[in-house]
Amino acid sequence: MRLLIAVMEHETNTFSPVPTPLARFGGGRPPHRDAAAIKAYRGTGTAAGAYLDLAEKAGAAVAFPIAAHAAPSGPVEDEAFEEIAAAICAEVSKGGFDGIMLDLHGAMVTQSLEDGEGALLKRIRAIDAKTPIAVSLDMHANLYDDIIDNATVVTGYRTYPHLDSYETGALAGSILLRTIRGEVNPVMAWGNAPMLPHVMKQGTFENPNQALQARCAAMAREDALAASLFTGFPHADVRNAGLSAVVVTDDDEALARRLRDELLAQAWQARESFVFRSENLSQSVARAKAMAGAAAAGPVFLLDHCDNCASGGTMDTTVVLAEILRQGLSDMVAFAIYDPAAVQQAISAGVGAEVTLSIGGKMKMPAIAAPSPPLGVSGRVRTITDGRYRNRGPMWRGMEANMGPSVVLDTGNAQIVLISQHVEPYDINCLLSLGIDPREKKFVMLKSRVHWRAGMGEIARAIVECAGVGVCTSDYDQLSFTKVRRPIYPLDIANQEILAPSREREP
Repeated sequence: MRLLIAVMEHETNTFSPVPTPLARFGGGRPPHRDAAAIKAYRGTGTAAGAYLDLAEKAGAAVAFPIAAHAAPSGPVEDEAFEEIAAAICAEVSKGGFDGIMLDLHGAMVTQSLEDGEGALLKRIRAIDAKTPIAVSLDMHANLYDDIIDNATVVTGYRTYPHLDSYETGALAGSILLRTIRGEVNPVMAWGNAPMLPHVMKQGTFENPNQALQARCAAMAREDALAASLFTGFPHADVRNAGLSAVVVTDDDEALARRLRDELLAQAWQARESFVFRSENLSQSVARAKAMAGAAAAGPVFLLDHCDNCASGGTMDTTVVLAEILRQGLSDMVAFAIYDPAAVQQAISAGVGAEVTLSIGGKMKMPAIAAPSPPLGVSGRVRTITDGRYRNRGPMWRGMEANMGPSVVLDTGNAQIVLISQHVEPYDINCLLSLGIDPREKKFVMLKSRVHWRAGMGEIARAIVECAGVGVCTSDYDQLSFTKVRRPIYPLDIANQEILAPSREREP
């Protein structure tokens, strides 16, 4: 048996000014290819890691032409997409594969394409119309016809934070292997609902998404081969942004349609619970300050969620950090401000040097009107590192992370982390690698929405969501949606009574 495995992952925030060249898909270097791709993903808690394990168990030979994963940002440069797609399609053209296993995201937008994944799958099918294809997708996928029409089986994460990447790949891959052996004949039905669930309300640690994902799991145990509810990625001004569902059955089209309709109806019924409402920033910080207790009781986490780089944020807005410093919170660590220039200034000064830096506020955000000026801070350079660490897990266990050259600036009250590459703080090693143990702090400020819970949620004494500034804004009114299908909830909340889930495709 011969299997082709590849990774092409990017969650595109069309409002983000952060560029997405090819180098972003390799953490500042070219993406891994061939043997290097296998080495990077073998033994990891990722969908591609699951594919490799399945291939090994089946005794299959593997071709892994490219592993391209980029942190969320603005539209992917056309040249980057073309190189990644060309690498995969060139391998497909060699022929002789029994199956193709793809680890994709589902919300890639390029400078020219609304649906990068669908475009890739169409190109593969133009070369090879018959070889079965398994696709694993992120829960934040924005589904299109071309993804479903050109795949044999599609599965999606059921957890947010995404703790089941490996399991999602294992499910897709195992269904593919059963298809190759002639044991099942997968058919799929998908549809979407006219709603944009806010990312801050998509966590599977609470309803409504907890109940929706539980129903998906029950369907897969009882009737279907797989069932996936995608909450979608709302910070993308594309036609199909928003919630969707896909159900895979063994040669039972009617069942696939019925279960899909059930998921869409359940989600639509809960639409108001997916709306996020924020409070005034100064009130949030004051509330966090009042919660402070002994460090042994665990830290209070302040979430600068409007500038989360894992949703395409610049990670250099300073509004939340400035308010925290203004209100005098002490024994605090802030992760992190993206500012390569400030990092180099601190490195030049050296560990132990007293410096005054202008941090953040350097990336213009034309999609939003709110300003985020640079913040002047003075302190001692406490730590300098190369910014590399390996994830402890449970999220994406074993994968290498790279913050680029990084420093810790100690102001007395606060330890401020400055980094040179975008990394969301979803793993505790992002801080431990800098010599900071968040468990020993009174306050931890993170530029994160939900993923931080994977690595640090269990140590939180309390959680305060802080509405700052950024292209991941919690207020949809700050963004200009011109391409997304209308009417859609909650953008057109006055029309909610005439809206209904749509069944855009039958098997």
